[in-house]
Amino acid sequence: MITIKSPLRITFGGGGTDLPSFYNQNGGFLISATINKYIYINLYSPFKNYIFLKYSNYEKIKDIRDIKHPIIKKVFQRYLPNQKKIELQVAADVPAGTGLGSSGSFTAGLIKAVYSFQNQSIGHYELAEKACQIEINDLKRNVGKQDQFSSIYGGINSYEFTKNKVIVKPLRISNATIETLEDNLCLFFTKFSRNADLILKKQNFKTKKNNKSVIDNLKFNKDLGYRSKKILEKGNLNQFAEILNEQWECKLLRSPETINPRIKFLYELGIKNGASGGKLVGAGGGGFLLFYANDKKKLVKAMAKEKIEELRFNFDFNGITRII
Repeated sequence: MITIKSPLRITFGGGGTDLPSFYNQNGGFLISATINKYIYINLYSPFKNYIFLKYSNYEKIKDIRDIKHPIIKKVFQRYLPNQKKIELQVAADVPAGTGLGSSGSFTAGLIKAVYSFQNQSIGHYELAEKACQIEINDLKRNVGKQDQFSSIYGGINSYEFTKNKVIVKPLRISNATIETLEDNLCLFFTKFSRNADLILKKQNFKTKKNNKSVIDNLKFNKDLGYRSKKILEKGNLNQFAEILNEQWECKLLRSPETINPRIKFLYELGIKNGASGGKLVGAGGGGFLLFYANDKKKLVKAMAKEKIEELRFNFDFNGITRII
């Protein structure tokens, strides 16, 4: 049996600049951190000849071509084309569609599992590019490269996106700053899920049409990524909280339809109750709110009154890992 765990991520600035429609012309840059919330992938060969898949649905088929799940089907067709018996089980700490990069994390983790299943090794960069190939090129999804790279490399890194390569650099953050971030950052599930592909489709379309307001907005968000890097490396977390607020405003201007009245209410509630900064994680439309709070107890209490629970987390510095 092969068991892989692949971490989810949060973004600290520059989100949305990792889509090819933007970075091919303007270059992309963002800060991403993996957290200790994972997707777990079990892969093994059963005794009988069948293909059994258990994720949020069940599939039992005899031919890979009959698989319904698009990512699983494409990965198996590309890397296990002749396999007649295989069993796959997928579980996750957090539901899909919540802004933490689960799709890219799953794709990368599945490819890693398939390579391990065949007793093959694969490097970080090659694995990340193969995962991007599946989602962006093969499945034509409107997604970027952040989620795949983040889940593989782990930690708190900067990612620079150019037409020909992705440059990954760990941030030089002190242990004291990391501990303070873990103590003061709070994730709250808004109870709304969404499909990032559908949300980013509009951004992609406008970017390809050279829509000035969208491109200028993404350039500003890229600058927030650079500023976030400098601030985090200096350990100035009050300024970091302000950066989160700027990201909230940036997303609101770029895609106002992705922030519904309930999400806006919860954001404003957080700012009034102990949070000095906050943003919506991911493409928008739902998922998690991320706050930086000096008075965390007051924030958690205010959210609890709205029946919004905190998802506690620490950072993950290992990336995709084989457990068994």
